[in-house]
Amino acid sequence: MSRLQIEIFIGMIIVLISAVVLVIYGVLENDRMDLRGSEIRGEAIEKGAELFESNCAACHGDRGKGITGIAPPLTEADFYTERMEVVGWNGTLEDYIISTVSSGRRVSTRPELYVGAGVPAMPAWSQQFGGPLRTDQIRDIAAYILSWEELAIAGGSIEVLATPTPVEITPESRGQALYAQLGCGACHTITGISAGALAPNLTQIGTVAETRIDGYTAEDYITESILDPNAYVVEGFQPDLMPQTFGEQLSDEELSDLVAFLLAQQ
Repeated sequence: MSRLQIEIFIGMIIVLISAVVLVIYGVLENDRMDLRGSEIRGEAIEKGAELFESNCAACHGDRGKGITGIAPPLTEADFYTERMEVVGWNGTLEDYIISTVSSGRRVSTRPELYVGAGVPAMPAWSQQFGGPLRTDQIRDIAAYILSWEELAIAGGSIEVLATPTPVEITPESRGQALYAQLGCGACHTITGISAGALAPNLTQIGTVAETRIDGYTAEDYITESILDPNAYVVEGFQPDLMPQTFGEQLSDEELSDLVAFLLAQQ
């Protein structure tokens, strides 16, 4: 075998080895990308769960099980299999969720069953529409909701709720909707409703309120705390954390409803 033939043979071997290495690398890279994609999705679901608890659970219930008369469950199979057709949505379910959360709803699609958060029925949550959440945060919420799809369709461990019957809308229920709409749950905790940690726990505020200031009834204290948050600052918390403009934002009826909801927290 001549030197030229040897060099050609060695070159062919090198090319063959390089091709094998590239194939192996490609397979491993696909696996790595799939794994990284799963990790990113898992991180998004985890963040979305926290955001949902703080901003959405007050109306849509713990893990999206819904609250009768306020907002529908997001864990029923129909939401994943039929909802887009019912509302005439031509995109993906993810895009539908992101769009709805971002811009909210002026009117409930089922007003005989769900009053929503008032007017509008669902507030806009995207900063683009005047809400408090960034686009990536809304995508995380969508990822969390979509993580229920398989179990919801299969009727698994996530409870699939029957369509509720219409209920009487009370000042307390309207106040709960306002509590969610105003973003109170982002700072305050009410067991089973919100889990904020920046402001005082309101789980038993209907009872605790009348002990805060001598001569004040619970209603007096709660009303003043909404209209003038710095009038009395609970020990361990800082002033100026709560907006000072609710007196301008809320109508007399809305203020009364919000106070009624908080008074009910015994």
